[in-house]
Amino acid sequence: MGERTVRKDVERLRELGYPIDAVRGPSGGYRFGDHGRLPPLLLEADEAVAVAVGLGSAASVRGLEEPSALAMAKLEQVLPDRLRRRVRALHESTDVGPANTATNVEAPVVDVGLLADLAAAIRDHEGLRLRHRPGGDVDAEERVEADPYRLVSWQERWYVVARRRDDRSWRAYRADWIELRTPGAGRFVPEPMEGGDYSAFVLRDVAFSGWSVHCRIAVDAPAEEVLRRINPTVGVVETVDEEHSVLVTGADSVEMVAVWIGMLGLDFHVDSPPELVAHVATLATRYAGALPR
Repeated sequence: MGERTVRKDVERLRELGYPIDAVRGPSGGYRFGDHGRLPPLLLEADEAVAVAVGLGSAASVRGLEEPSALAMAKLEQVLPDRLRRRVRALHESTDVGPANTATNVEAPVVDVGLLADLAAAIRDHEGLRLRHRPGGDVDAEERVEADPYRLVSWQERWYVVARRRDDRSWRAYRADWIELRTPGAGRFVPEPMEGGDYSAFVLRDVAFSGWSVHCRIAVDAPAEEVLRRINPTVGVVETVDEEHSVLVTGADSVEMVAVWIGMLGLDFHVDSPPELVAHVATLATRYAGALPR
């Protein structure tokens, strides 16, 4: 191998982020820098983000919190600077919501490039210009300018919590329902959400507007009783009076809504949406037919 070839290879390694030192003199040459530490991992940008996402999800599992944090720290140490900043932004900008509940709807594909761009905007306090299409419906498209504050992973879906610039309201935008526009909306001065619990906000916001199916279920029981019986990811409970309440909930299918309200073990009443009313009626007939005669 010629000297020119070696120099070209060294330059290529440096472009990839490897710390290469040149030593002059008769016994000189090239060596890895940073005092012999491991060189950066040869990961593509999307691969590095995918590893960070996996470690973040693992951190929500009991017993894996500390190992996941240690693994993330080691990953950052061996990544080139350009990827280290990208991964760190995603890691530091993301919360993980309560444990997932089952669904019969396939989870959307995660666009790791979009997540990394959102995390970078949060880190750099850069406003977003985006197209928001609830349920993926192009006809319902809304153009929004908003300031991003946090990413939240919940129910195998990703949300960016942002503050709209038009009315200053807080919103949780589902990542697979948005398309970023360039250029962005310019930098902003952060004004964090009071209390800073972005995961809890996503749960409340999704219960009202973030599902494909939304409903309000009248329950013949006080709110406290309903709250004792539901997973916190199911929805929000509103008090009507001492003996009645309303469960604001939703899902990506009427079948899953029916499962959740059926598990309450309480009397309830459904009058909308029509698809849910029809499905509950079908279940009532099916269950009645399953009884011994």
